[in-house]
Amino acid sequence: MHCLQTKCSFMLDKGYKFILIADDDPSIVRLVKTVVENEGFVGVVAKDGKEAYKILSSSERIDGAIVDLRMPYIEGTEIVKFMRGNERLVSIPVILMTADLSTKVTSQFAKAGAMAFLPKPFSSAQLRTVLGMFKKAV
Repeated sequence: MHCLQTKCSFMLDKGYKFILIADDDPSIVRLVKTVVENEGFVGVVAKDGKEAYKILSSSERIDGAIVDLRMPYIEGTEIVKFMRGNERLVSIPVILMTADLSTKVTSQFAKAGAMAFLPKPFSSAQLRTVLGMFKKAV
C-alpha cells in the first residue's frame, strides 16, 4: 500500500476504510484524495487503469473505489467488471467519474456494476454527498 507497513497496520487496527482513487488527471486525484481523507477514509491512488488493476489484484485491502471512466490502459468500466467478477472484490462499492456525459456512457456505469456516477466537473460538496453513500456501504 502507499504507506509504511506499521502505519497501515495501525490504520487497519483502528478500523480505517481504504478507498481506491483511480484517475489519470493529477488535479482530480488531489481533489478526490483530499475530500476522501477529510471524510475519514484513507485514499489509495492509482494513476491509470493498469495501476488500479494491480492494486485490486494484490492482497491490499480496499473498501471502496472511485474510478475514472476513461483512463489509459484499462477503462473504468473494465475495472468495475473485473471487480464484479472477483469473489474478493464483488461487494466493494464503486463510484465512476467521467466528463463524458453522453447517454451511452451514462448507461454504461450501471451495466458495469457501479453504485453511483459522478459527472465531471464536480464540486467538493457533490463528492461529499456521494461519499455519504460509501459510508453506508463500507
